[in-house]
This record gives sequence, C-alpha cells and structure tokens, in this order.
Amino acid sequence: DKLQPEFEVIQAMIDARKNKKMTQAQLAKKIGTKQSVISRLEIGKGNPTLSFLKRFAEALGTHLEIRLTKI
Repeated sequence: DKLQPEFEVIQAMIDARKNKKMTQAQLAKKIGTKQSVISRLEIGKGNPTLSFLKRFAEALGTHLEIRLTKI
C-alpha cells in the first residue's frame, strides 16, 4: 500500500511511452540517457528526480503534473 504511488507513476510512464509508440531506446535518446536507465525505472529499480520526470514528459510531448491531495 505504501508503494502504490510509486507503482502508479511507473505505470503512467510506461503507458505514456507506449501511447507514443516509442521504444525505451528511442525515448532514452530523446531524453539524453541510456535505454538501461529507462528499463530500470520501468521495472521499479530507480528513483527518478523531478528534473528527469520533466525531461521524460517533455520528450513525450506531455505535461508533468504533480498533485497533493488529502488522505
């Protein structure tokens, strides 16, 4: 349960990449990183910085939105 937000972010990243019909390698090149970095993030073995998430969103032509809500 504590990891639910992380899993939601990971799934959103995977979905966004697939919706743009991009491979991990294509996305990595656009961001300026290695395919292995994208792979590690998508399997949950990475902790992306806010800066990376912004570049990720930009590379996919999307907008990064982060919200805090009451629990």
